[in-house]
Amino acid sequence: MSENVVHLHKATDPPAPDTAPTVLTVVPDAPPAPPVPLWVRSGRAIKTGVTHERTRAAARAAARHSLYTLNGGRITARRAWDGRTGSRYERMIRAAEAAGNLEAAEEWEERLQRFRAARHHRRMDLLHSPVDAAKGAAVGAGMSIGLLVALGVVMAFNTGHVGDVITPLTATIDFIALLIRIVRVVWGPALSIGPFLALLALWSVGRKQHAAPAWALPANVRNGEGEPITPSIVVKALRDLGVPALARAIKEMGDAGASMLGPIRIAGCGVEVDVTLPSGVSTNEVQGKRRKLAENLTRHEHEVFITIPQAARTVRLWVADSGALDEPIGPSPLVTDDTMTADYAKGRAPWGQDLRGDAAALSLYQRHLLITGLSNQGKTVALRSLALWLALDKSVQFLMGDLKGVGDWAMFDGLATTLIQGPTDEHVIQVTEMVEGAVGEMNRRIQAPPGTVFPPLIVLVDEAQVAFMCPAKDAEKRPYGGSKANSRYFMAVRKIHNQGRAVNVLMWQGTQDPTNENLPKLVREGAHTRASLALGTESQARMALGDKAVDGGAAPNLLRPGLDRGTLVVASDGIAIPAGQSSITVRTHYIDDDAAENITDRAKALRDGVTTLHAIEREEEHDPLADIAAVIGDAPRVRTKDVLARLATRNGDAYGGWSFIDLKRVLDDAGAEPYKSDGVMVVARDRVTRALANRDTDGSASAAG
Repeated sequence: MSENVVHLHKATDPPAPDTAPTVLTVVPDAPPAPPVPLWVRSGRAIKTGVTHERTRAAARAAARHSLYTLNGGRITARRAWDGRTGSRYERMIRAAEAAGNLEAAEEWEERLQRFRAARHHRRMDLLHSPVDAAKGAAVGAGMSIGLLVALGVVMAFNTGHVGDVITPLTATIDFIALLIRIVRVVWGPALSIGPFLALLALWSVGRKQHAAPAWALPANVRNGEGEPITPSIVVKALRDLGVPALARAIKEMGDAGASMLGPIRIAGCGVEVDVTLPSGVSTNEVQGKRRKLAENLTRHEHEVFITIPQAARTVRLWVADSGALDEPIGPSPLVTDDTMTADYAKGRAPWGQDLRGDAAALSLYQRHLLITGLSNQGKTVALRSLALWLALDKSVQFLMGDLKGVGDWAMFDGLATTLIQGPTDEHVIQVTEMVEGAVGEMNRRIQAPPGTVFPPLIVLVDEAQVAFMCPAKDAEKRPYGGSKANSRYFMAVRKIHNQGRAVNVLMWQGTQDPTNENLPKLVREGAHTRASLALGTESQARMALGDKAVDGGAAPNLLRPGLDRGTLVVASDGIAIPAGQSSITVRTHYIDDDAAENITDRAKALRDGVTTLHAIEREEEHDPLADIAAVIGDAPRVRTKDVLARLATRNGDAYGGWSFIDLKRVLDDAGAEPYKSDGVMVVARDRVTRALANRDTDGSASAAG
């Protein structure tokens, strides 16, 4: 049997991973391997060395600094060329023509003509300058010698030595000789050092402009973290956006693409700039590429906001400082200022800060309110902070329904007239009756004498989607939830939206995840102030804020769930919104439960004492058909409008919120349908009386059976 030969892998084989064990290969009767040439080993060693991180860093540094010097010379030459020629003006003319701004093009052309005329004048002056310089030098030299001789005569007269006449002249000659000797000494080293100083100056220019490829730049510059926003960076970001018409227009403008830009202004924790788009580029093309634009600006998507100002074909970019939006804002003035009070009619609630860092304050005067967003994004805290401020106005009354029921509104116990907390159908029924009671109060105020002033009544329902989704029905088979004409909660909210504002009865709602099922269109469009936290889709953003706000740049669907908690996009005329925009982004102050209790304690101290009801006290049973017969009286027929008014006067709690639909429903069920007489809907006394008699007869027969 032949003997086995054991071979170890040589160092020239491909290196194994650090964690791999040494491998022994057993080859029967294998001949010895030929020696590996030295040049092969050396080549592999060089290849391994080049891939080492320190070697790559050194190569990048060498390339970077060399290119700094080279491109610095190119930049300096370009600047010198621009200063000596009219190329700068020609670029600006092309840029204005590409942007369709003929007035600017004409103005730059006039400047070019003035520059050329001045340059021609300077060149003509150079033709006469040598003769003028020679004459000036001769005259100057003669005057200088004359002055020196005169000075020498004065010295000779003073000292009595005739030789002093030429002393000033000889001193001047000696001084000039000294200067020549100094120049001779310095000239040699200056010739040696001068080129190095020039290269250093060119390197400095290139370094300041980062004039090197991205792969050669330092890591912090390549990453762009904290990189300031400059006109060139904005133009490059727009050029690389992937809009062909925009890229072509910028290319035609040359280096003057920055002519599209307005001034870059510091705006809070970022900068703001208006971009006038060239002809053929629409604003929605830029809006639709927000993420790519942000990445081109070395920012995250949530750090760039694109809105549409009033100027045509213009987009407004707000670019945050890198990481600035992840920093919390300061505490609410409600927490820091114990003396703060509120004024419902003239004041504004301190809600937070806008992206510019300015205080964002909201007027609540006669404005219905809707706040929506995904769950656990700060909706309740944002809504509660407004109520906390308004509670410091002692004239304001609250009716509150918390359909989450975990105690977020418990601090309003003893402050709100009604406070219902809980998520069940019974709680929805109670909240619905609370809102219907507010409708009755609204109708009472409407019927009051003109000029009567009423205190503000805020009807607040948090987690309102629970009410809209409630499947419960009342004894008359009317649903509490839903969005149909017989939905009790829906109709009560709609009535307040329609008429409540005029008599200071306002509806505030907070709801999650808006859809057509849990937030009907008529309800969301009835709110004057609409605000949204982070949402999942653009369609939800349109439901929350409306098409106009979203088309104008509002994008709560681009907020980051969890990370942008408490950040709202607001569409309202009650908050200061920059001209031309339809919405504003607000980072709201966070007020925790303990701070909220302290604020409500201050609000309670302003009042004489409020007894809070935790359930709706139901009135005694009433008979709608008998009451209708009673208000008709002896008249053969009465207009339905008058019947409703008389019913509200007879029992405001029961009939104050009735509409024609409610009246018709009762009469139709009884077989006493209203009808038209002389073009007006009326209720006939005979029909109602007959319906009562038939009902009583049926009831007696049933009892006898």
